[in-house]
Amino acid sequence: MRVGFVLQEVGTGLRRNVTLTVAVIITVAVSLSLFGASLLVRAQVGQMKDYWYDRVEVSIFLCGDISDAPSCSDGEVSKEEKDKIREELNNLKPLVETVYYESKSDALKRFREQFKDSPLADTASEDQMPESFRVKLSDPTKFAVIAAAFIDRSGVEDVRDQRASLERLFKALSGLQNLALVIAAVMLVVTGLLISNTMRVAAFSRRRETSIMRLVGASNWSIRFPFLVEAAFAAILGTAVAVGALAAGKYYLIDQTLASTFTFTTFIDWNALYAIIPILLATGIGLAVVAAGITLRKYLKV
Repeated sequence: MRVGFVLQEVGTGLRRNVTLTVAVIITVAVSLSLFGASLLVRAQVGQMKDYWYDRVEVSIFLCGDISDAPSCSDGEVSKEEKDKIREELNNLKPLVETVYYESKSDALKRFREQFKDSPLADTASEDQMPESFRVKLSDPTKFAVIAAAFIDRSGVEDVRDQRASLERLFKALSGLQNLALVIAAVMLVVTGLLISNTMRVAAFSRRRETSIMRLVGASNWSIRFPFLVEAAFAAILGTAVAVGALAAGKYYLIDQTLASTFTFTTFIDWNALYAIIPILLATGIGLAVVAAGITLRKYLKV
């Protein structure tokens, strides 16, 4: 099949169905933008997990004067008990990477830094702050080992895993990601239906040309191929628009706003966007070609 003939047929189809073609491009762009955004959210959640799980700590809070836990019935933790806890933690290496003792004054300082814009920072006192050991594990999933060794023992008020709080956050983010995937899936279905309708209209508007091609013995493939190229071309343009929208969102929303505001975590770089471009392109072209092919089998029977 000559390239010139194919391009001529594609140009004819685009001119005759400008409005529908533009609608396909916009619909593809919207659906792939949502699909790409959900993929970027997945990448962001994964990066945040790696970042925070690498820094997650287990906090062993020690008994104080105001502690009411059953393990604190003997009152404030003694120096001997603290030394014993430190020794046992060091014996748990290599599971335990580092052990940091936080005194009441250190805890008060950290509290005031965290709540510097709140009235609580001025009302808190050193006596209200608990002493604690902050333990970084080589494998954060092994929290149960630390909990079994120190919870409910004399001098220890509580053992808390920061990972539990992070899991709730990541669960919420995963929920948003799943919602974006559902919306993207619905939009992809709508895109497929619109492409199918566009191909049906294009086949009807060019029924005279296709009839002539049948009479001269053109094959099914020769007749359908220009329509498939037309659909793929619209999908490529829609994908380009979607990539541009995602790039703008990455630059303005993440780089210029979120990254400078939320400095407590890391955000995805441009490589994450580059990685999903082939996926978006393959999805857009594949959806367009499949939808067009199914429609043409019905409306271009040869």
